[in-house]
Amino acid sequence: METPTARPSRWRRLLPRSRGRWAAGIAALAVLAGAGTWTAVADDSAPAVHRQDRMMRVDGVSLDTSYFTTGGSGRRPAVLIGHGFGGSKEETRAQAERLAADGYAVLTWSARGFGKSGGEIGLNAPDREVRDVSRLIDWLAGRPEVLLDGAGDPRVGVTGASYGGAVSLLAAGYDRRVDAIAPAITYWNLADALFPDGVFKKLWAGIFVTTGGGCEKFEKQLCAMYQRVAVTGKPDAAARDLLTARSPSAVADRIKVPTLIVQGQTDSLFPLGQADAMARAVRANGAPVAVDWIAGGHDGGDPETDRVQRRVGAWFDRYLKKDGSASTGPAFRVTRTGGIDSTDGAVRTRGASGDTYPGLGSGPHAVELRGRTQRFDNPAGASPPAISAVPGLGGGIAQLSTLGVGLSLDFPGQYARFDSAPLTASLRVTGAPAVRVTVTAEKGDAVLFGKVYDVSPDGKQQQLPAQLVAPYRITPAQQGKPVELTLPAVDHAFDAGHRLRLVLSATDLGYASPAAPVAYTASLDGPLTLPTAPGLTTAPAALPWWTWGLPAIAIVVAAVLLLTARRRTTAPAPDPALAEVPLRITGLSKKYAGATDRYAVRDLSFRVEKGQVLGLLGPNGAGKTTTLRMLMGLITPDEGEIRVFGRAVRPGAPVLSRVGSFVEGAGFLPHLSGRANLELYWKATGRPAGDAHMEEALEIAGLGDALARAVRTYSQGMRQRLAIAQAMLGLPDLLILDEPTNGLDPPQIREMRDVMIRYAAGGRTVIVSSHLLSEVEQSCTHLVVMDRGRLVQAGPVAEITGSGDMVLVTSAQEIGEPLAGKIAALPGIGSAVRTDDAHGLLVRLDGATTPQLVGELVRLDVPLTGVGPHRRLEDAFLTLISGGSA
Repeated sequence: METPTARPSRWRRLLPRSRGRWAAGIAALAVLAGAGTWTAVADDSAPAVHRQDRMMRVDGVSLDTSYFTTGGSGRRPAVLIGHGFGGSKEETRAQAERLAADGYAVLTWSARGFGKSGGEIGLNAPDREVRDVSRLIDWLAGRPEVLLDGAGDPRVGVTGASYGGAVSLLAAGYDRRVDAIAPAITYWNLADALFPDGVFKKLWAGIFVTTGGGCEKFEKQLCAMYQRVAVTGKPDAAARDLLTARSPSAVADRIKVPTLIVQGQTDSLFPLGQADAMARAVRANGAPVAVDWIAGGHDGGDPETDRVQRRVGAWFDRYLKKDGSASTGPAFRVTRTGGIDSTDGAVRTRGASGDTYPGLGSGPHAVELRGRTQRFDNPAGASPPAISAVPGLGGGIAQLSTLGVGLSLDFPGQYARFDSAPLTASLRVTGAPAVRVTVTAEKGDAVLFGKVYDVSPDGKQQQLPAQLVAPYRITPAQQGKPVELTLPAVDHAFDAGHRLRLVLSATDLGYASPAAPVAYTASLDGPLTLPTAPGLTTAPAALPWWTWGLPAIAIVVAAVLLLTARRRTTAPAPDPALAEVPLRITGLSKKYAGATDRYAVRDLSFRVEKGQVLGLLGPNGAGKTTTLRMLMGLITPDEGEIRVFGRAVRPGAPVLSRVGSFVEGAGFLPHLSGRANLELYWKATGRPAGDAHMEEALEIAGLGDALARAVRTYSQGMRQRLAIAQAMLGLPDLLILDEPTNGLDPPQIREMRDVMIRYAAGGRTVIVSSHLLSEVEQSCTHLVVMDRGRLVQAGPVAEITGSGDMVLVTSAQEIGEPLAGKIAALPGIGSAVRTDDAHGLLVRLDGATTPQLVGELVRLDVPLTGVGPHRRLEDAFLTLISGGSA
């Protein structure tokens, strides 16, 4: 069988261009489960969005799809949304609903090997995943509500993040019916991303395979390639060719549609150079291109979801709806981070933009470096390695590095260092620095890792911007003569008085270095060239609130006086800025029945984000259950506002269909089986059976064969899990649990903890009220602490508990007692005690610093997954509530 890569012109000719061919294409989509299931998505004001779930058979593989539309008879453009690697169509649902409400027909799907779709993972193979997209476009062409540009040719855009971003680029290259794309945080050449300059990015590659479900989930040739490279530590030509053939760069000359490129600044997987390559290629084809560097990325940070999705919507409005008034934004924008807002603790960000994309080398500024020729070693086994970005641990580090805090380690004798003089004026670097050096190795290739540090005036602190390094493989033919090294692209401000430090390290934790010991020498052959992108304009800082707040307050007060009579009959308008926020509570108050001044809840405000497991804590009488009952619309607050995904909560509000709850305890019919009880409950809701997502809820709850047994035979723990499964029916975006572990023994409590964590892992949100502080500490990511009806404190668990000299270390493998003993005996370590599951270690620092501890753990080959401050939640909780109700 010929592949699209081997015969691209034939691939284009195979695309259906006539009604007859279009009909044949549709015939290839054998639909499973009849016509699918339609679900109405409640909305308080915008047109109702309907979702149709359908299994499609494409080239012998079942694809799980969802189709989102609003009513009306007019034709509209279509949008396909791809998901990230390891995810499924569910993670794109919110964006799909948003675009559908804005007048698009939206189709999402789980790619091969993910979610409920069948097949093996092909890493966006042209004859597999990419052809699947063309078959989905065939299907869209047959929908009566989709706008056509010709027979079998729908007006269609494609967007997605990471894995889904790459398939949007590939779809534009292989299918000429694609009209506009908006790829985000993705790759241009996967070989360059995983084998940059011939160096194996082993840590990310391993996570890639594990996230996909293991090597056996991939095509056999991909699995064999990974295992071969992982063993040798060095990518071969066959490995590069295999990944390049599945990359957008393979069809660079065919991507000729308007392209919005969104790339992350904190991204050691797909750095900014990947976005630069795609921007230059698409622009060379004559298509409109805009580039947006966001604050986040695969290493963490702010993904700027709402702003990015609004910009994607405007991009499609211009190029799919042909709306000339739609603003597509600047040709280039970069989010700049600096400092903390003293009013709310949020990281301050602002945008800088330009009318043209400057690339990575605009406005070069030379800075002289000082340093003699230096000799350094690659140690045997390349251990201990230097530390820069660490996936899983590096997310927090990369984000903190934008605020001048970070963790990076270079071991003495394993690197060369060259420093500048103190800067006489501040310098903003936007792009990829470069330097010429001469390198030699005693034998074989020299594998080095380049980075530029920001060093404080006293020399005691050095910051690695975005925790990024660039790897280089310098062959014997390149050694002994000047070579130019391109360093990681960043947007970073170096303050006056600071110095720049170029480091060439022989090792890095994220990459494979030669196992044999070898000595290198390095010397400078010119200055450090820093791009400054002088054409950018930074947005001004926001005005103090009172300059606009006082007049606004006067207007609001006047409006309240005029509209008080209508306040209780007119529903508040949806807040588009909160459309992606699961919950925001503002100024919530509720008095006890018949009381004039006794409050169950008073002036309560907090916010919950997607993916969080939020613990609601407080002593008896703190107002937790009253708060949850108001949140579910069971009782009405006296004052304040509750918004779920931007919609005001009132008894019977449609948005409550996105909320599942377990508060008062579930009543089951004892003679019926667990499954029969759940089916009976769902029928009573009046919603379609296919919308229950019964199997997914049961899989998360983990009841197994017990579902077939009568509920009267269940233990208390099994009844609790069945009640949680009932609350999860329909897979609500917000799940509320009040004391879900009541009456459970320790093993059952651990099972319930795992249920909550698994549910939130899919991008949904869980709020749990519990009095078991140890369980809250292990299962929750964030906390809201209440006392006597008032908010005492809110924030991440680590922030509330983090203080003192205790550090929690977590590992991918169990930590044995001998290893714990070695760590406890290290200099500057007071004690090291294993956690209950043996995957963690509580370390008391007695003179050592956290970076020093991490360096020692790496030297001892501990596979780290996290390092952070630790204080028992019980201690923090008692401290908070003993201070009064504030």
